Amino acid sequence: MSIKEITIENREKVVSFFKVHWGSPEMVISTGIYRCDILDGFIFEVNNQIIGLVTYIIKDNEIEVISLDSLQEGKGIGTSLMEKVENIAKQKKIQIVSLVTTNDNINALKFYQKRGYRITTVVPNGVNKARDLKPSIPLIGNEGIPLNDELILKKIL
Repeated sequence: MSIKEITIENREKVVSFFKVHWGSPEMVISTGIYRCDILDGFIFEVNNQIIGLVTYIIKDNEIEVISLDSLQEGKGIGTSLMEKVENIAKQKKIQIVSLVTTNDNINALKFYQKRGYRITTVVPNGVNKARDLKPSIPLIGNEGIPLNDELILKKIL
């Protein structure tokens, strides 16, 4: 297993990962519309297969995580990928790492809060507005929870 930076050489695997696991590489959230397949990030591979992936952007004095995926929960993959992003932030002397998740994503809320992230903003109807731009976003999310709002979490390094 290894963690590698996303590069031109592995970008096609990243595109394929997003198509399989998200339907497309396009992410529509309250902070913008992103093509995750062209963002900076890291992949976590086992036997030359991506089982974890994180993408991010740098804006002003903040790194925003746009996507984080782990196909095997509870094995430290997501933690390792987030640590790589936080290390980039520290190297660049950036003090804030932020991200957006949805109101139904209870596992993500637990994951991030255990790692020092705090909910700083609730964006009512954030998902509903994103759905206007990307109609493929489902109406119902995890555990049958209606998918409506976004939560912004931040960690001060």
